[in-house]
Amino acid sequence: MQVGLRELNVAKGHILVRQDTVCNYVYFIDKGLTRTYYLKDGKDVTDWLSAENSFACSIISFITRKPDRRIIETLEPSAIFALHYNDLEKLCSKHHDVERLYRHLVSFGLIQLQQKFDDLHFASALQRYKTLMTNNPTIIQRVPLGMIASYLGITQETLSRIRSQY
Repeated sequence: MQVGLRELNVAKGHILVRQDTVCNYVYFIDKGLTRTYYLKDGKDVTDWLSAENSFACSIISFITRKPDRRIIETLEPSAIFALHYNDLEKLCSKHHDVERLYRHLVSFGLIQLQQKFDDLHFASALQRYKTLMTNNPTIIQRVPLGMIASYLGITQETLSRIRSQY
């Protein structure tokens, strides 16, 4: 069985998934950085940041096969592996190890999303910043501060105050 794993080398600013389209691929970031965001009241809101050795995907769209508002773009020149939904389904039906890996990846993604939801609701802005710096310390040099503030659910002014104290 031929699997359509595609290797992409894309420039900074490349759009992997456009707004209001179906996300047909799960992307593994080998080198580089992506952000997942959506537009709300004319502003973009950063939902997720994916650096090396992580995945980028509009999971809602990928699983439901319905268009989503989220956009995925590269923030740096990136080397990415893309696996199409149909190819993943074929692999899962033929190889139970792949199916198990897919289930673990989805479970891990759900845990990450729940943790982000909990952090936004229960952790202070400082705690969210410290968590980001612990989990991905180079992100502050790689992502514009406005996007980091948006990702953390705080204003850029609050982020500046936290950074000056940290």
